[in-house]
Amino acid sequence: MTSDGESLVRVETGQGVATLTLDSPHNRNALSTPLMTQLMAALEAAEGDEAVRVVVLSHTGPVFCSGADLKETAEAVTSGRIPVGMLGDVLAAIWECPKPVVARVGGPARAGGLGLVAAADIAICAEEATFAFSEVRLGVVPAVISATVLPRLTPRAAAELFLTGDTFDGRRAAQIGLVTAAAPAATLDATVAAYCGALVLGGPEALAGTKGVLHRRSTATVREELAELSALSVGYFQSEEGREGVRAFREKRHASWVPAGPEGA
Repeated sequence: MTSDGESLVRVETGQGVATLTLDSPHNRNALSTPLMTQLMAALEAAEGDEAVRVVVLSHTGPVFCSGADLKETAEAVTSGRIPVGMLGDVLAAIWECPKPVVARVGGPARAGGLGLVAAADIAICAEEATFAFSEVRLGVVPAVISATVLPRLTPRAAAELFLTGDTFDGRRAAQIGLVTAAAPAATLDATVAAYCGALVLGGPEALAGTKGVLHRRSTATVREELAELSALSVGYFQSEEGREGVRAFREKRHASWVPAGPEGA
């Protein structure tokens, strides 16, 4: 809630999925301090809820996220407390969330909004959605979002789009790795639901551990890295969750962690 009680992030849970919806359409879901504060609180709550297995980041209105709240930014320049300073915490919270995060992008995303998309583990956009790294056209640098965006994009695409600020569509976003897939707007929700249905079949601890593997930045030799990863794998096979998963596979049943209902059916 904001100081006047306004909710900018709506939360709905069901069937193992927590949907966090950016709900500030009046400013195109801009990344204001209140919205980012509420989003981090919602992420923390979802992370702590054992019933939640997957987090979906969605939006109301035609725009996913327009980037920094420029009105708030202009007013805060003199104080030095510029909202973008908080964006790093938001991106880290999404990136480090032990539960899979799926971004549902039904409309345009700009600048900081692309940082949110890239921080998610899986991102599905409408083919009609548009994107732009518009920072250079404002005389600023896409610095903070580069931490999540650059690991996703091909280097040539990153150089082109960071430097030009040009707009591109959902199909191009999928081609260069910014999103997982682009779907027709009419099938966007069904596509997101299908990914969530697949994700809840994974063991919670195994999913968290797999995210850790995906985000490793190792400087070790191959032999050292293999030794470390072998120990990690053995530990998971010996865990209670790993033993249950193997038993369930051999008994041809769902593992105990699969939610009852449509996704786990």
